[in-house]
Amino acid sequence: MTTLFFATDIHGSDICWKKFLNAGKFYGADVLVLGGDMTGKAIVPVVKLGDGKYKVSLLQQDFDIDGADELAEMTRRIRSRGYYPYLTDPDELAELEGNPDRIHEIFLKEVLRVVAEWLEIAESKLAGTGLKVYVAPGNDDQFEIDELVRASKTVTLAEGMVVSLDDRHEMISSGWSNRTPWNTYREEDEPDLAKRYDAMIGSLRDPQNAVFNIHVPPYKSNLDEAPDLDENLRPRFAGNALVPVGSTALRAAIEKHQPLLGLHGHIHEGRGHSRIGKTLCINPGSLYEQGVLQGALVKLGKSKIESYVLTQG
Repeated sequence: MTTLFFATDIHGSDICWKKFLNAGKFYGADVLVLGGDMTGKAIVPVVKLGDGKYKVSLLQQDFDIDGADELAEMTRRIRSRGYYPYLTDPDELAELEGNPDRIHEIFLKEVLRVVAEWLEIAESKLAGTGLKVYVAPGNDDQFEIDELVRASKTVTLAEGMVVSLDDRHEMISSGWSNRTPWNTYREEDEPDLAKRYDAMIGSLRDPQNAVFNIHVPPYKSNLDEAPDLDENLRPRFAGNALVPVGSTALRAAIEKHQPLLGLHGHIHEGRGHSRIGKTLCINPGSLYEQGVLQGALVKLGKSKIESYVLTQG
């Protein structure tokens, strides 16, 4: 029997990454799987004012920082929430406000630096343990991180691959999503998603015993409901109107092949589980900004799911 721990959408949170790496030992898992959206969404300027004083604006609050200890604590706080602290000064900050290309350059540099740090932590914690760790970057993740993950000795880049979890179970993985209003890095039309899934499924020995680790949930699975947005990308009816936004191509693939398990994310508020035919589909959801790692612990039997539970901690 193989025990699998799955989490997703940690969006640059240091504390969630460390909890993910610790989940194998904590839950007794043989395999760790991180779904898409590893990386954070923004940099946070830490403005040096002189004499050991700094100013930071975080989540619409202004903070005055005095001394190295307070600076270290604020840096930890920013990183734990999935943002990237960037040390700057008033002059550079003024220049950056009119230079979006430079902001993107700094952002990408910080993303890659943190991912490299994360992979070093994984190596120091897990080298020699025999624990399998798989990552499939999601639609919000830059393509540049793939080479870093691919070079890791401990973490396997699973995008587009068929990997063997044990003698009976294989897993396919993809972080690509159907189209979103935000035109993110890895998204495409449904026919192209269908081709992407078919290419992997065609290499499976036994699709009905497989795990589909696909970042986007299947359409109308109750795991893909998100606020309905108006033309200005504002939620209608104060966010109380929900619509399914999952992939129709993925739903068709699941209905046709009936894999044992679907692992999904993408919709942070879509925490739960549902069935499409015989397939158990799970979205553990995400509370990365609170430093909470939501996950799913699944025990894979010979030809069935022995047990599963949603976790939070």
